[in-house]
Amino acid sequence: MAGTTTLCSDTSEAIELFKAQGLYLKPISKLTVCVQLPKLKEMGKSISNWEVMEKIKHMAKPHTFISLKIIKSTMEFMRMEGEADTKLQIKAIVQCLDSKTIKLSGFPEVLKVKAAEAKISHPSQHDWDSFFRDAKHMNEMKPGERPDTVHLRDLPTKWFTNRQKDKPSEQIVKRVFENFGEVRCMDIPMLDPYRKEMTTVKSSGLQTFSFNTGITFDVYVQYKDYISFMKAMDSLRGMKLLYIMDDEEKKAYTANIKVDFDKTKHLSDKSIKKRRIEREKLEQLEREREEKVRREREEEERRIEEEKRKKEEEEREKKRKYLEKIEKRENRRKEREEKRRLKAQERKRLEEERKYQIKIQTEERRFLLAQRKLESIRLLGELFTRIKNIKVSNDLAQREIELEEERCKQLEEETRLKEEMKRRKLESKKRRKEELLHHETELREKILKNWKEKEEKKEDEMRERLRKRFQGKKVRSAAVKPTVSASSEVRSAPSPPDWRQRGEEWIREEYENKVLLRDKKLKKHLGHKFPKGTPYKPHMEWKKRLKRKETEMRKWKEWMEWKKQFLYWKHKFSVPVPYLD
Repeated sequence: MAGTTTLCSDTSEAIELFKAQGLYLKPISKLTVCVQLPKLKEMGKSISNWEVMEKIKHMAKPHTFISLKIIKSTMEFMRMEGEADTKLQIKAIVQCLDSKTIKLSGFPEVLKVKAAEAKISHPSQHDWDSFFRDAKHMNEMKPGERPDTVHLRDLPTKWFTNRQKDKPSEQIVKRVFENFGEVRCMDIPMLDPYRKEMTTVKSSGLQTFSFNTGITFDVYVQYKDYISFMKAMDSLRGMKLLYIMDDEEKKAYTANIKVDFDKTKHLSDKSIKKRRIEREKLEQLEREREEKVRREREEEERRIEEEKRKKEEEEREKKRKYLEKIEKRENRRKEREEKRRLKAQERKRLEEERKYQIKIQTEERRFLLAQRKLESIRLLGELFTRIKNIKVSNDLAQREIELEEERCKQLEEETRLKEEMKRRKLESKKRRKEELLHHETELREKILKNWKEKEEKKEDEMRERLRKRFQGKKVRSAAVKPTVSASSEVRSAPSPPDWRQRGEEWIREEYENKVLLRDKKLKKHLGHKFPKGTPYKPHMEWKKRLKRKETEMRKWKEWMEWKKQFLYWKHKFSVPVPYLD
């Protein structure tokens, strides 16, 4: 794949762009990491960027970075930019790194790390609205001079080509970007062979491009309506291009592309016309140049043919003279070689005789040495055989002794391990029993404490309620006297009033203040309306009230008697609680 693309292992966030070509959109997942650097107190001491990056990668595990690079480095801080496969991984990495610290070798201080999701630079609606509103050389009524053209850069060439060609296909590019709306016009500078030679300045509507490599290309896409332009810009915001290969492995690659709105009136009618005129001029110049080159080539071919003919004649003459010279030299050489051959044959015959004599002497000596060597080998073999037998017998005896000692050690070790296991089991049982006992004591104390707090709270609430109800009246004490510990203190309650006496006094007051007054008024104003046989006894009302009050007081006393019994048995197993009648 192209050098600008990276392998993608997670395609879960892919958004379909043009499935027939295997093109998708994928959100850009980047984050920035800022590391606060310590002050360098020693001369010649430096901080390793590689070590800092490795620490950051180690802190982010089990998550990994697709890329991690340093974008700014000063004496105070170091800023890095990293990229991951998905947005979820970016959030997890930010949680792993943000507000954490790292420790570098050779520095006692810890370095603070801050991490955050990176902001993606992409033009917004406000940008192109303000640009075209403030640009005085633009006419929003004309196409190309209004927000309707998208300029895309660094598109991988191989992803938009037919299988047989190496350049992007204009039909494929158009079908891809027609997903956002109907395309009015489109321009791919790479497909124009004369675009390199167009030298008109940008202000006139033309723009020169870089054609150093064919890995990536630029494209201008002009839509018919503003809604399609908006949809394209919004869909491409914060996205990179994803390509899934149509093969068995289904490999996926991503490429970062640059998206912007056209600010140069590149696809305006005026610019298109100027480029067409410039292209026609260049085509005419190209035809004239080709005609001139053709004429020059024909002249050059005629001149070369004439020179070649003359040169061939000279070569033939030179060759004839050279052959005569070579023939004479060859004859002299053959005579010299014949003399040298005869001399060499004589020397060779003498040398062979000498070598034959030396060979005979060498063979005789070699036979003598071989005979002596064979005798030595036989003697040493017999000696080594005897030594081997003695050594084997000694080794067998030593091995038997060692095996016996090892068996005894194994038996001792097994016995020791059994005793150790038994001791550990007893210790674990004892430790478990102590832990359970300790836990039971803690739970008992906690339950008792909670129960005491609840009872104290209830008694405080009852005391406060009774205090408000009988404020200013006499109170008698009816506290239970259980067994009291030395640490607890029981506060005596005030004596309660005589409820019968107090009730009679209250009812009498009510009778005098309300019943008698009402009776007087009834007699005065309404007495003539009562029949003669109707009895009216106001004192009977007072007796009914007194009876009801006595019933209520009896029920209340029965409840208090039951409560006293309950508190008595409760205090037998706990500290006493103050009690109010």
